[in-house]
Amino acid sequence: MHIDVLTLFPEMFTGVMDQSIMKRARDKGAFSYDTINFRDYTENKHQKVDDYPYGGGAGLVLTPQPIFDAIEATKARQHSEPKVILMCPQGEPYTQRKAEELSKEDHLIFLCGHYEGYDERIRQEVVTDEISIGDYVLTGGELGAMVVIDSVARLLPDVLGNDESAPRDSFSNGLLEHPHYTRPREFRGHNVPEVLLSGNHAHIDEWRHYESLKRTFHRRPDLLKDRKLSDQEKSWIAEWNSHSSSCEN
Repeated sequence: MHIDVLTLFPEMFTGVMDQSIMKRARDKGAFSYDTINFRDYTENKHQKVDDYPYGGGAGLVLTPQPIFDAIEATKARQHSEPKVILMCPQGEPYTQRKAEELSKEDHLIFLCGHYEGYDERIRQEVVTDEISIGDYVLTGGELGAMVVIDSVARLLPDVLGNDESAPRDSFSNGLLEHPHYTRPREFRGHNVPEVLLSGNHAHIDEWRHYESLKRTFHRRPDLLKDRKLSDQEKSWIAEWNSHSSSCEN
């Protein structure tokens, strides 16, 4: 996979992309990336990439010309028709499912804006996807792009070093992840659950599924709304509902 990021602040990405799993992924050749300052493409003699909105109003709006030209040049260099992702609070809420979808692409372009917004023709003509990482507003799209790139890159083959890691992540199977324990076996009076020490993998898998569902039930019940529950899952949920009712009484 190759990732291009169109931004007015390319230096923001250096620390994130050159550390930890992201650096190892790039060193392995799982993906490559370039940052492109779209100010370099402006035809404005003062190097401006923004202007006041027609109709009046606060703030400045990114003009279409430098962004159109930067994206066209980027596509030509890569000889591809990639997804062009606009980081925007008006976009679709970002999910693990979307990360999995994007991880199957060969080329992604992220567009990070600043100021009040984008000329609408950018959305209409060059953007394929609009993504929001939450119902709040940031000063620019760079931080959001970093979040999406990190979540996508870790899904690429051989990046995590264990093929079972990503499928067990929270949200990958529609549930929050089960609790984890490591050494020591006992710490300040708290013990590791015996089932995890049993060596019985069937019982361990059942315990993990039980705890995963339980954690989702208590913390994110909205995730269970459209889930097709097994008979066992229905039985567990009935148990927790009964316990909740008895506590309230």
